[in-house]
Amino acid sequence: MSDSRIEVLRKMLEKVPKDALARFMFANELYEEGDHEAAVKELEAYLKLKEDEGAAYRTLGDALVQLGRKKEACLAHNHFAMVDELEEKLQEVMPKGLRKPN
Repeated sequence: MSDSRIEVLRKMLEKVPKDALARFMFANELYEEGDHEAAVKELEAYLKLKEDEGAAYRTLGDALVQLGRKKEACLAHNHFAMVDELEEKLQEVMPKGLRKPN
């Protein structure tokens, strides 16, 4: 999404700050642009509007890792709905000798 699209989302949120979908889209675009601090802020605001959104917790955790805030990232990544998915990701990247047996 180009900067102009980011601005469109920003303006939309100024008009309707409780639009959860727009906030989530905005946060994802900020993350993709490398603005991890702003993405964390927007994801936290989004999570106050919506309950149990696994994808948001994953992106929040990833953004916190990028910022070096690993303890907070662990809490975000420990979201119960995401545990299985993250376990699978970990097993994919882990050397064979360290993987859990099936």
